[in-house]
Amino acid sequence: MPIDQMNRGLAAVVLLASMMALSGCSSTIADMAMPADAPARAKDPSGYLPVHDLPPDRADPMIKPADQAKIEQELIAARERQTQAQAQGSTQSGK
Repeated sequence: MPIDQMNRGLAAVVLLASMMALSGCSSTIADMAMPADAPARAKDPSGYLPVHDLPPDRADPMIKPADQAKIEQELIAARERQTQAQAQGSTQSGK
C-alpha cells in the first residue's frame, strides 16, 4: 500500500473520529453555558412561536387625540412646503 493512500486513510479515520466525538458535545455545551438566572428552555424546541397571540388592547391611547391632530397638521404643512419648493425648483430649472 503506497504511503499517500495510507496518509489519506489515516486522515479520514481521524476526521471521522473527531466528528463523532464532537457531535456528542453540542447539546451539553449549550446547557453548561446557560447562566443560573436564565429562563427555562421550552419543552418542545421545534414548536413555532405563537404569532397569532395578540397582546390585549391598551386602556389609554399612546398619543392623545389632540396631540395626534397637531402632528397630522404639521405633517400636512410640511408636505405642502415640499410641494411648493419642488414646484419652484422645477420652474427655475426650466428657464
